[in-house]
Amino acid sequence: MKNDYEFIDGTRLSSVIEALIFASDEPIPASKVREIIVENEEQIEITEETVQDFVDKLNQRYDENGLSFRIQQLGGGFTFVTQSKYHYWLSVFQHENAYRKLSQSAIESLAIVAYRQPITKPEVDQIRGVDSGYILRQLMEKALIEVGGRADSPGKPLLYKTTKHFLRHFGINSVDELPKPREIDEILKDDDMAEHRQLLMERQLMMDEMEDAEEEKSKEDLAEEIFEEFETKKAQREEVKEQEEEEIPSNKTEEEQQDDEITNEEE
Repeated sequence: MKNDYEFIDGTRLSSVIEALIFASDEPIPASKVREIIVENEEQIEITEETVQDFVDKLNQRYDENGLSFRIQQLGGGFTFVTQSKYHYWLSVFQHENAYRKLSQSAIESLAIVAYRQPITKPEVDQIRGVDSGYILRQLMEKALIEVGGRADSPGKPLLYKTTKHFLRHFGINSVDELPKPREIDEILKDDDMAEHRQLLMERQLMMDEMEDAEEEKSKEDLAEEIFEEFETKKAQREEVKEQEEEEIPSNKTEEEQQDDEITNEEE
């Protein structure tokens, strides 16, 4: 072997690590990267720390070449992310992102699960003061929360917790990196933050109203389409019926038909 970190075919180990991280749909742990390499290339022995060192070198190369992305550890594994200085342009591009449509109640419920997990639906309901079943299903559909077992309480209700997708979405490596409640209180007490929060709430309310209006409009449009289709088919059936009646042959003789015509003219 030419050196400690080069395959016999000349492929550099750093490129293999880079390719594995790039090809993975989810953040891939250093342990998994090591496992794949060691099991398929017996001549190479590396540790998880070695993988981390190569990731650091790759990021250094990206920075030196002014690339817009880097490798970051999220949700317990490595994944490619865009450099923070390009986040504004991504926000413009992703303006219609589905997560933008999270309602205030969904955000509230998600925060409760994040800070109190694992938590049952009755506990979420008690904190919010309303039923949260529909909201929790929405959050599960968006892969932000998942079922994490059952509680030991009577009835053994389901326990909910946040997902790795939740960590990736909010750009953190674990829930321990979430702001502490005390830190949130201090932020919320700031006058500028209070004004900003009010604007966000008003914007969210306006968006919810627009979505409700669009949904109602969609129902009206659907009803109108169904009615128009019904009227069209009804007219088509009547037209076919008239054509069939015109094509029905008469049992009367030609002489009898002439007598009928004369009678009609006299009348």
